[in-house]
Amino acid sequence: MAELLLPHAGNRPDEAALTDEWGTTTWGELNVRVNRLIDALRGLGLGIDDAIAIHSGNRREYFELMTAASHCGLRYVMVNWHWTADELRYVLEDSGTSVLFSEDAFAGIAMEAAEDVDLKLRVALGGEINGFTPYEEFVATGDQAEPADQSLGIPMIYTSGTTGRPKGVTRSILKSGGPVLTIDLIGQVFAQIFFIPEKGRSLLVGPVYHSAQWLWSWVLMTVGRSVVMRQNWDPAEALRLIDEYQITNVHLVPTQFVHLLRLPAAQREAFDGSSLAAVWHGAAPCSPEIKRRMIDWLGPIVHEYYGSTEASVNTVITAEEWLKRPGSVGRPLPTTEVSILLADGTPAAVGERGQLWFKYTSGDDVEYWGDEEKTKSIHRDGGLFTTGDIGYFDEEGYLFLADRAIDMIISGGVNIYPAEIEGVLITHPAVRDVAVFGVPDEEFGESVKAAVELVEGVEPTPELIDELVAHCRSLLAGYKAPRTIDFIDEMPRTPTGKLYKRLLRDPYWADRSTSI
Repeated sequence: MAELLLPHAGNRPDEAALTDEWGTTTWGELNVRVNRLIDALRGLGLGIDDAIAIHSGNRREYFELMTAASHCGLRYVMVNWHWTADELRYVLEDSGTSVLFSEDAFAGIAMEAAEDVDLKLRVALGGEINGFTPYEEFVATGDQAEPADQSLGIPMIYTSGTTGRPKGVTRSILKSGGPVLTIDLIGQVFAQIFFIPEKGRSLLVGPVYHSAQWLWSWVLMTVGRSVVMRQNWDPAEALRLIDEYQITNVHLVPTQFVHLLRLPAAQREAFDGSSLAAVWHGAAPCSPEIKRRMIDWLGPIVHEYYGSTEASVNTVITAEEWLKRPGSVGRPLPTTEVSILLADGTPAAVGERGQLWFKYTSGDDVEYWGDEEKTKSIHRDGGLFTTGDIGYFDEEGYLFLADRAIDMIISGGVNIYPAEIEGVLITHPAVRDVAVFGVPDEEFGESVKAAVELVEGVEPTPELIDELVAHCRSLLAGYKAPRTIDFIDEMPRTPTGKLYKRLLRDPYWADRSTSI
């Protein structure tokens, strides 16, 4: 058997391991299919540190491929299925991908991207793609016998590419070819940190190519927590799935909180939710008011983490801790050292804002695939690296985030942090989504602008602008209130909740030699 599946396929072979829109795969079936995939991949001549790419929405085959690659030493590239053909082609070439697995829903992009790329094989998931081998046909070429010489394969997650080309993120000590049970150790540790019950069930309603969704679904699956998944987010459907499948844990982003809270009262009141043991959120700043409403509704099970693709999970804070320290993202995990440094490199005092720098106690570090310069650019002496975030510690060592260094507004010499303003604006009933950024101002250098996506049915009017500014002034210092507000049809967010703020900000700076 595949090492990670051994205890589950052996002890409960007929229980569901994976469930998607199209059916269910039991632990026993999953083990057989993974064995076949390992043999089929090896049959193509793939060895340690070779790469496959998975270009698909959330579906059971995605999890089969990740599990197989993790047992035969391969890198598996987790592709953002929203990428264009040009972006996909770049990643296939940059990662050295040998086999492309694409879902039929993205056939046009896959065919165009793969046309001039040197691949050993192209495989179609779901339905037919011209020139691609059907997935089930490929699986059938492999032997279901227990694979010999199993070794660790690793995920290769590309950054969102908010500036320039996306870059593959790797770790210095987590390398292909190591012991497979490394994943089991990671999974057991995080299952404990995340309060996941034995034989719990995860609900996946965000794209698994995102590092957090991967951790809260696939990694937990390897330690016996089954996964129910959907390709698209629907708040009412999510509530139904939680009750129907007795989901114990789910990872959400703050925009999903807003969608849930704005469901009709009757739908929310009909939701039982008693199976839930933990609702985790991260990936983007969450308004304290929105979070408080979620805790009031679901109880003290709404927990938060702070991390990133590069930095994994750095801090966690329980609902009960957060209620005592609203706005905090918790204290660092024992595995991570967090330093807050001022611009001159000296440590910030308690309560003083500075740039966050990280170091792992294990000696692990972050690397960008094939880009030494970019890797160097996020490091400083002492083995510290940064993601560009700004924050501070309180007296008890709880971390509070202010913003990203690149997003900070400097107006009249005063630092203004957009996340704080966004957290207030999103609580207004007319606002569906919001972004705050700095625009040129002849007097102050920069002034505060808000871009607002309105709730369906709400009309953009000058009176509403005045109302939104007044809403900010009632909760924030006057200088933080937006000077101007634009209404937009749709916020440029990734499905993982990350905002492409530069698409909103850059046009205002297009005719200037600097962007501050």
